[in-house]
Amino acid sequence: MAADGDVAGEDRASPGRPYHDMARLVERLHRRFLDVIRIELARLNVEDISPVQALMMMTIGTEELSVRDLIQRGYYLGSNASYNLKHLVEAGYVDRAQSQRDRRAARLRLSPRGQELCLELRRVETAHIDGLVRSDGDAQEVEATYRTLRRLERTWTDVIRYDALDFD
Repeated sequence: MAADGDVAGEDRASPGRPYHDMARLVERLHRRFLDVIRIELARLNVEDISPVQALMMMTIGTEELSVRDLIQRGYYLGSNASYNLKHLVEAGYVDRAQSQRDRRAARLRLSPRGQELCLELRRVETAHIDGLVRSDGDAQEVEATYRTLRRLERTWTDVIRYDALDFD
């Protein structure tokens, strides 16, 4: 019988083991990241937005984006993104205006209030990075981890789009 969490037929030393655990780890990391943002919002006395809404603002950043671009960049679901954007506009963090070229499309940018909050969150993010990366070796490990996760994302995207694997 496989140990708790083990994939049937694989032991902990199997080279396939990390692959099997990676999706679950990424999901847990995302939830932890949202918890960290929730804590930082509380420290900043920001109680009118959620961590997901804060991430949406960070995705907008200093740019002016269409709603479609925001959804694609952040991999948000349409109805959920619409709800969150409406809340951010009503709370005064995001300005929404009609596109000059296409009146059906909306353009988004951070309001001064949203810019200020994002600046504070970036400062906190920098402190977290400084705690994680203390040497050149740490920086190389973080970069290697990032490259591996991007490669995994491309592989899974190819499986979804083309129902094929291409490891070149």
